Amino acid sequence: MTPPPPPPARGALAVTLGDPRGIGPEVAFRAVGELVRASPTQRIVLLGPPSFLEDRPEGTEAIPVDGWDGTEEGAGRVSVRAIEAAVALALQGDVGAVVTAPVHKPALHRAGYPVPGQTELLQQLANAETVGMLMAAEATRLGGPLRVLLATTHLPLRDVPGTVTTELLVRQATLLDRSLRTDWSIAAPRLALCALNPHASDQGLFGDEEERVFAPAVATVRGMGVDVSPPLPADTVFGRALKGDYDAVVAPYHDVGMAPFKTAAFGGGVNVTLGLPFIRTSPDHGTAFDLAPYPDRADASSMLEALRLAAFLVRNRFDTGGARV
Repeated sequence: MTPPPPPPARGALAVTLGDPRGIGPEVAFRAVGELVRASPTQRIVLLGPPSFLEDRPEGTEAIPVDGWDGTEEGAGRVSVRAIEAAVALALQGDVGAVVTAPVHKPALHRAGYPVPGQTELLQQLANAETVGMLMAAEATRLGGPLRVLLATTHLPLRDVPGTVTTELLVRQATLLDRSLRTDWSIAAPRLALCALNPHASDQGLFGDEEERVFAPAVATVRGMGVDVSPPLPADTVFGRALKGDYDAVVAPYHDVGMAPFKTAAFGGGVNVTLGLPFIRTSPDHGTAFDLAPYPDRADASSMLEALRLAAFLVRNRFDTGGARV
């Protein structure tokens, strides 16, 4: 029997190994190995320090970047070099998705890259006007999917009220709607808007942002044909999304979205960057330096889900004809 042809270039995944001191290389290799065994025609390109790539899974390709000199600054430098090379492949059309293992933000700063995280770095490299950080779990401990877009990401809590503007909510909600249609193939997405204040302010008893900021955003977004709820209290909106009332939730700040998401989906969640000209996913955990010295103690399930979701989203966006894995 003749084996099927390899998938088109757009169906390929570029995988960066992240900070070499952390669990990124280990979970990447374990997850990639499992994915390749399940889907032998899936093309995967691994990017990282040359010495780490020597033990890559069979059936994968390698693109070495700078060697690691053992320092924190060097760890940040090779992390960024791998991301830069992966983005170049994606912008050239050689791969359809970039899957990034965790990096250490202080190491990025030491290496001369003062960015809040990989999302912002990817936005700069791709010259993308608007991006969004979506946490996605297509299955959770409660069964149903949960997708949470963080309207603001790595900010001190004191800066959140001034940053959550009507314009920001409009940009993020419309970006989410477009991404769900294009990448998830959801024909008519239903979005929930999580309120900023307790009980959605109870008609102004606990703040006025819901009336002053959120209500105009809802009116504007609905006028653009997007199905979005009024601001709903944080203590009920995520449960409603898990029940299937909504396809995704827009959360106004990091922890109000991440706390319920990781409670429901830790280990199976995926960080997806919306608004890029290619797919980008990442596991929902960090470098876990404390686990790195102990092989096989790190859980590779979130990295595997990041790979699987990337392959699925690539197929939907670019119509590569590949099977969902």
